[in-house]
Amino acid sequence: MLIMVLSHMARKHRASAAGIAEHVIQRGNNRQVIFANKDDMAAYAAWLKEYAIKYRVNIHAWVFMTNHVHLLCTPADSTGISKMMQSMGRMYVLYFNKRHNRTGTLWEGRYKSCLVESDKYLLTLYRYIELNPVRAGMVSDPAEYTWSSYQCNGLGKQTDMQTHHQLYLSLGTSSQTRQLAYRALFKSKVQGKMLDDIRHSANKGLALGSDSFIANVEAVTGQRLIQQKRGRPVGWRKLSK
Repeated sequence: MLIMVLSHMARKHRASAAGIAEHVIQRGNNRQVIFANKDDMAAYAAWLKEYAIKYRVNIHAWVFMTNHVHLLCTPADSTGISKMMQSMGRMYVLYFNKRHNRTGTLWEGRYKSCLVESDKYLLTLYRYIELNPVRAGMVSDPAEYTWSSYQCNGLGKQTDMQTHHQLYLSLGTSSQTRQLAYRALFKSKVQGKMLDDIRHSANKGLALGSDSFIANVEAVTGQRLIQQKRGRPVGWRKLSK
């Protein structure tokens, strides 16, 4: 019992803040399949919509892959995303286990997330998320993949699951000009250090942004959101004498 308590105490709380976008990743346990067919994806989408409305979370971008999900969303309060993911995850597991005649866990522990500086990284996260099927070799163009937000953001497909971020709306004065500008962003890939930074920040629960952004969200959340350097601190020899 003591070990369980200590383990729980050591668990790092997720950082979340009202009005700040988050990149969320939910994976299948041991990378197992979480969507066996399009009906599963439709069921997940329905609960995502329901609980996003209930807990006041704006969904901007998404992709449903075979064994994981990426979301880009902004909560109205610091507990919204956590409540949404817990409620949706619980309902989907019940559905999936019953439909596919299985038992046990489905998810790889808790979902992963990181706070995102909108002005600097948000549109890059849109691209990163919607290019997942291309990087996986499933399609050659993001427009070919049905279960992502690209057809909404880039082609104007209508869905009531989505709320456009203000930065997306600033791409143009009409839906047509915004879609044209958005598609133009995809002429370049997300790769190199930017790709590594996005993945590292989400997996470690850090913040993705400038030093000033990270300092601000650390003050708001009360959590350290930058990777600490390994090794002993500078001047440790003097302090130990």
